[in-house]
Amino acid sequence: MDEFGFDPSVSSVPPCETTPRLKISVCSVGSVGNLFLKMNAIDDLRQTIARLRGPGGCPWDQEQTHATLVRCLIDEVSELIDTIDRLDLPHMREELGDVLIQVIFHAQLAEEAGHFDLEAVAREVNEKLIRRHPHVFGEGRLDTSEQVLVQWEQIKAQEKKHGAPASKIFKDLPPRLPALMFAEAVWKQIEKKQLPVDGTVDAAQVAAVGRHLTAESLGRMLFEIAAASRAQGLDPEEALRLHAVKVMQAVEQQASAVKPAATV
Repeated sequence: MDEFGFDPSVSSVPPCETTPRLKISVCSVGSVGNLFLKMNAIDDLRQTIARLRGPGGCPWDQEQTHATLVRCLIDEVSELIDTIDRLDLPHMREELGDVLIQVIFHAQLAEEAGHFDLEAVAREVNEKLIRRHPHVFGEGRLDTSEQVLVQWEQIKAQEKKHGAPASKIFKDLPPRLPALMFAEAVWKQIEKKQLPVDGTVDAAQVAAVGRHLTAESLGRMLFEIAAASRAQGLDPEEALRLHAVKVMQAVEQQASAVKPAATV
């Protein structure tokens, strides 16, 4: 028996048998080979995207940024959801691949800029899954999905957030809704909380336009705006999202400025 607890005199090792001494899985050669093939397919895709981005690659791919790819990501996820709704498994595989392209593309952009790579993305999310499932990877036991969700939120609340601080005013807003739903949700919060919008949104004009709107006229206006945006080479989704975020930030600044005066 060698230093790793393996006896070479044993001619056959059952697939995925766990060695008691090291508590690791010793899988059959076939299983390991399949794993390498699967990893090679992912690595091949990474290299393809890197090649498209590199010297002598594709001009379109070379011009892309995280921001310009947002619309592509939304489109690909929407198409994936459609295959799920229709239980269209053959096309679901294709659409999952398109979403995977987006994940690897963003990781490639980040790697080029020296921020992180796909390995870091996979490592972080894997560690998070393990950390948030102590009933599987640690001690304790949970018997229901409800218990799992409660524990998940408790662990999540304790974790240090790596992103930008959450907005205290718009904290309940899903920030990555489709732009039109996002803009509507921002305005709903403004109205509900009676937040100041002076110099940011013409509330009187909003009310005036709203008095004359019907579902038909609204649909026509939105369609014409979308068509005009395409004619001008503009992305209406990105434009509306950026403006809604700008409104949100301006309102937060105004609201924060008002609070100290109210407490004097």
